[in-house]
Amino acid sequence: MSTHPSRRSGGFTPTGTISAPADRRRVVFATVVGTTVEWYDFFLYASAAGLVFGQLFFAPAGPGIAQVLSFLTVGLSFLFRPLGAFLAGHLGDKYGRRVVLMLTLTLMGASTTLIGLLPTFDVIGVAAPVLLILLRILQGISAGGEWGGAVLMAVEHAPKTKRGVFGAAPQLGTPLGLLLASGMLGLMALIAPGDAFLAWGWRVPFLLSFVLIIVGYYVRKKVEESPVFLELSERKEKTRAPIVQLFRKHALLVLIAALVFAGNNAVGYMTTGGYIQRYATNPDGPVGLATADVLGAVTLSAASWLLFTWIGGWVADRIGRRNTYFVGWAAQLVGVFLLFPLVNTASVGLLTLGLVILSVGLGLTYGPQAALYAELFPASIRFSGVSISYALGAVLGGAFAPSIAQALVDATGGTTAVTWYLAGMTLIGVVATLLLRDRSGIPLGPDHEAEQTVSPIRGVTRA
Repeated sequence: MSTHPSRRSGGFTPTGTISAPADRRRVVFATVVGTTVEWYDFFLYASAAGLVFGQLFFAPAGPGIAQVLSFLTVGLSFLFRPLGAFLAGHLGDKYGRRVVLMLTLTLMGASTTLIGLLPTFDVIGVAAPVLLILLRILQGISAGGEWGGAVLMAVEHAPKTKRGVFGAAPQLGTPLGLLLASGMLGLMALIAPGDAFLAWGWRVPFLLSFVLIIVGYYVRKKVEESPVFLELSERKEKTRAPIVQLFRKHALLVLIAALVFAGNNAVGYMTTGGYIQRYATNPDGPVGLATADVLGAVTLSAASWLLFTWIGGWVADRIGRRNTYFVGWAAQLVGVFLLFPLVNTASVGLLTLGLVILSVGLGLTYGPQAALYAELFPASIRFSGVSISYALGAVLGGAFAPSIAQALVDATGGTTAVTWYLAGMTLIGVVATLLLRDRSGIPLGPDHEAEQTVSPIRGVTRA
C-alpha cells in the first residue's frame, strides 16, 4: 500500500483521514456552520410558506387554494434537488468537495436574500408568485448539491471509529437551521405582531441571510479538501462520468438508500415544511394558537432534534448504523402516533411535548445517515451516490408531505389519515434499512475500491 506526501497540517493516509486533531475540529466546525446557514435559508422559506406566503403571493386563488399553492411551492423545489445533486455530484467527483460547498452556499444565500426583497402580489401582480417560485427553485438546486459535499468533508476526514459522530456534525445543521429560522420568525412575530409581521416583519430573517452567508463562506474557505479526493486526484483515478457509472452499477442501491431517507424526511417535514406551523395557527382550524407560541414550540423541538441527531451519530459508532436506525424507527413511530392527539388539544405545552417526542426518532434516524451513506458507495463515485440518493429521498419523502397532509385533512376533516400516512412512510424506511448490510468502518480510500464495490444490499453479492 503506497503512502503520499503530507498536506499542510498533517497529511493524509490511504484510508482517507487527516492526522491532526486541529484540522478535524476545523472541518467539523465548518460543516456545522455551512449546513446551518443553508438549512436556515431553506426552512425559513418553508415556515414563511405556512405563515404568510399564501396571503401575500397567492391570495387571489382564495383562502383554501392559496395555502395549498403556498405549500406546493415548498414541494416544487424538491423536484429540482436531484438536478442540484446531479450537478454537484459530477463537479464534486471531478473537481472536489470544497468547491461545490462554496458554490451552493453562495447560491442559497443570494436566493434567500432576494426573497426578502420581493414585492408581493398587491404590488406587481402575477410576477410576484412567479419570481418567488423561481427563487425557491434556486434554493432547491442549492440544497440538492449541499448535503453530499458537507457530509463527505466530515466523514472522509474522520477516523474510521468516529465516522458516525463526525458525520452527525453536518446533520446538526438541519435542526440548527430550523431552530434559527423558527427563532427568528418567532422573534419578529413578537417585535412586529399582526399586520406589521405581514407587512415587513417576515422579511427581516430573509435579509439576515446575507450576513450569515458571508460568515459561512469565510469559515468554509479555511477548510482543506477531502483527503480521499486529494488521493484520487494525485493518482489520476477520478471517474470521467461518475453519474453514468453510478446508475449503471448502483441504481438499485441509490433507490434503497433514498427510501431510507424518505422514511425520516416525510415525518420531519411536518415541521420543517411548515405544516404544523400553519395547522396550529390557523384561526379557522381546531387549534388556533398564537404564531409566536407555535414558533416557540417548534424552536424547542429543534433543540431536542439537535441533541438526538448528535446522539444518533455517537450511538452509531458503538452499535452500528442499522441497529441505531431500528431504535430510531421505533421511536419515530411512537412520535407519529402521539403527534396530532397532542397538537389537537390546543395546549401550547402539549403541542411542544408532541414535537419534542417526535424529534427523538427524527434525530436517531438522521444522525447516522451521513456515515451510512458514505460507506455505501465506492470512493470514485461517492459524491454522486450520496447526493443523488439524498435528493431522491427528499423528493419521495418530504417534497409534498405538507401538501399531502393538507389534502388529507381537507378530504377527511381530521388528522387520522395524516397519522397513518406518516406511519406508512416510517415503515418504508424500516424495510429499506432491513435491505442494507451494515458496513461500519469499511475503508473509504481508493485503495479499497474493490471492497467498496461489493454490494451492500442483502442477498446481492456484486454491484
